[in-house]
This record gives sequence, structure tokens and C-alpha cells, in this order.
Amino acid sequence: MIRLQDYTGISPKADLQLIYKLSDRLSKKRFLHINSTKSGGGVAEILNRMTPLLDGLGLAVRWETIEGDQRFFSITKKIHNALQGLQEVFTDDMWAYHEAINAKNAETLDLDADVVFVHDPQPVPLIKFRRSGLWIWRCHIDVSNPVREVWERISTYAGSYDAAIFSVSKFAQQMSIDEFIITPTIDPLSDKNRDLTEAEVAEVADRFGIPRDKPTLLQVSRFDRFKDPNGVIRAYRLVKKYNDCRLVLAGSSATDDPEGDAVIREVKEFAGNDPDIHILLLPAFSDRDINALQRMATVVLQKSLKEGFGLTVTEAMWKGRPVIGGNVGGIPSQIISGVNGFLVNSEEGAAFRIRQILNDPAMAKGLGDNARQYVRNNFLITRQIRDYLFVWYAMLNRGRTVMEM
Repeated sequence: MIRLQDYTGISPKADLQLIYKLSDRLSKKRFLHINSTKSGGGVAEILNRMTPLLDGLGLAVRWETIEGDQRFFSITKKIHNALQGLQEVFTDDMWAYHEAINAKNAETLDLDADVVFVHDPQPVPLIKFRRSGLWIWRCHIDVSNPVREVWERISTYAGSYDAAIFSVSKFAQQMSIDEFIITPTIDPLSDKNRDLTEAEVAEVADRFGIPRDKPTLLQVSRFDRFKDPNGVIRAYRLVKKYNDCRLVLAGSSATDDPEGDAVIREVKEFAGNDPDIHILLLPAFSDRDINALQRMATVVLQKSLKEGFGLTVTEAMWKGRPVIGGNVGGIPSQIISGVNGFLVNSEEGAAFRIRQILNDPAMAKGLGDNARQYVRNNFLITRQIRDYLFVWYAMLNRGRTVMEM
């Protein structure tokens, strides 16, 4: 059982002190998180770690997921893509089905809580079935430039919430409700981020058949076209002309992403028979394996074309690795280009920065050291818990004076 005191000496002391004070004030309140999956993706990962931590603080916290069939998740994937600016075709019947599945879930879910936290567009229509409490919509994706008619549909639901939370200010849309900015975080004590021995790292490398005889480039992400895995392969091929290296593309599928299998087939076909390209489809909860892969990497990439926040960047930075990220989404909130990593806008730019790092080990170490400290100060789970508790406390006590609170 993880406890808040386990983060002493790792997380900033002020964050821990504030969490204790806020959790004491909120100890009699009931909190409910709702999303669409318990495995795959950053939302599930955060909630898997945050829920027991909050429970250990004496808060009444529950986590529920909505259920849906393949058609439902195909529709919500299109909604997700369109909110990030990709043109998709929708019919009135698709929107009706999206709401109908949520209505069906509302019949079986216990929605009674003081604060209900609904994550992303899949369960956003649940607000129509509110029974009690404050409702907050937590949007983890970039909706700064959505397909307008899709945003208008989603905002008819989102605008009925009491507040919305976005990961980065530039992700947000102007809404008539309260809006907050809370960046996602990682848990430094989870299997994905805890320290590993060299023997543990070597075991994972041997099991996946990845020799450690040359520099390794790594990208860890869902197999999603927005993550640009084929673009990573093209950048690797540019580097390979001058620097001998290998490439590892590792990711897992998620129950709410029906496009993953098709993307994996495309990537394997594009990679061809290159023995230095390793494509790994990891099962759910492969956290220790991902941890080891990041630690054995010479350079970590997240060359996304569109991105939410991109916690794989934070993970690799915490492990002291130089990271090259696409200049999109929340990645620029993590990488200060030239200080703790590099931001790029093209395959050629990625290849240039990879070669620069491979050819200058001292610079690579400096980038990695700066990256780890930046994560310690800004992107550990205790800071996110602090911010969530503060929003809950402020909203539950809205209209009251300081003395009354």
C-alpha cells in the first residue's frame, strides 16, 4: 500500500504539507472519478496510482469506468481525433448512440458523490444524468483547434459542468464555466518510474532480444498515427546513414482505441526487414518493462504530430535521458529546448538532434541531469494531488468567507 509519507525526500516538502492540510479539511467528502478504461493511456495510469494514495489519506474516493461496444469506441475515437483537428464524418445517429451508451451506463453507475470528475469526451454526456454534487470535466486532450461542429456538440455537454480542467492553457476553449489548468504528472515510486538495477534492465533487454551493442533510440507510445511512428522510422533512417544505432518502437493497445491494430500493421510493413528496428506490442501493465526500455535508451523520442500532454516525455526525463519531442501539445511545457531536451518540427530536425546527442556524450548527460530536476520540481504526482485537492476544496467552499472555510 503506497502512502504519502513514502514521497518524503523525493517530492517537494511544501507539496506534502499542503496535501495533508487539504485532505484533513476534505475527509468527510465523497469523490468519484469516471473514465472509459482502466488500462492503456495516461489517464488510467494516473488514476491507478492516485486513487489508492487519496484513499490512504482518508478520503472517500471511487473510480468507475463506462462500458461500451466496438461501435461506441469507434465513434469516440473519431470524436477524439476531431477534437484534435482531424476531419471526421459524423451522423446524427452516431451522436445519438454516443449519448445512448452513456445513458445506459448512468443506469448502472453509482453517480452519487460530492464531487464527480469525468475524464475526456467518452463519458462527457453523463452530465445529463447528474444526481448530486459538483461535476468537473477533466479534458486531457488538445482542443485548441478542433473541428468546430464537433466541439459544439461536445460543449453542449461540457458547458453544463460546474468547471473544466485542461492540461495546458493553450489546449483550452473559452467556456462559460470555471476553468483550471493542471498539468499531468508521473508517480516516481510506480513500477514504471522507480529505480531499477542493471540486472533488471539487462533481463528486459534479453527477453525482448535487444542487443546493447550500439546506441538505442526509443519511442514509447500508443500505436497511433498522431504519434507518428513512421516519421520516427524515417528520422532513424536519416541518422543511420552516419551513426550506427538501433530503433525500438514500444507501445500497448487500449480498449478504447480500435485503430491500434491497423496502425501496428502499417508500422511493421514500413519497417520492413531491418534487424535494427524492434517493434514491441506490450500487454497492459508492462510498466517495469517500459521503465527498463527507457533506462537502456540513449535517446528517447516523442515525435508526435498531435499530443495531449505526453507523459512519456516526463517519464524519460525523470530517468535522466535526453528527450527529443515534437513541438506540439503539452510537450513544450516539459522540454526547454537546448536545456533539458530538444523540440523539433520535422523528421530532418529530429535526425539532426539525434546525431548531435549521439556525437556529444557530455551534452547528453547535461540534458538528462537538467531533465530529471525539472520533473522533480514540476511533474510528480504529489503536485497534481495538491492541485486537485485545492480545486475540490475551493469549489466546495465557493461563496464562503475564509473564516467559514
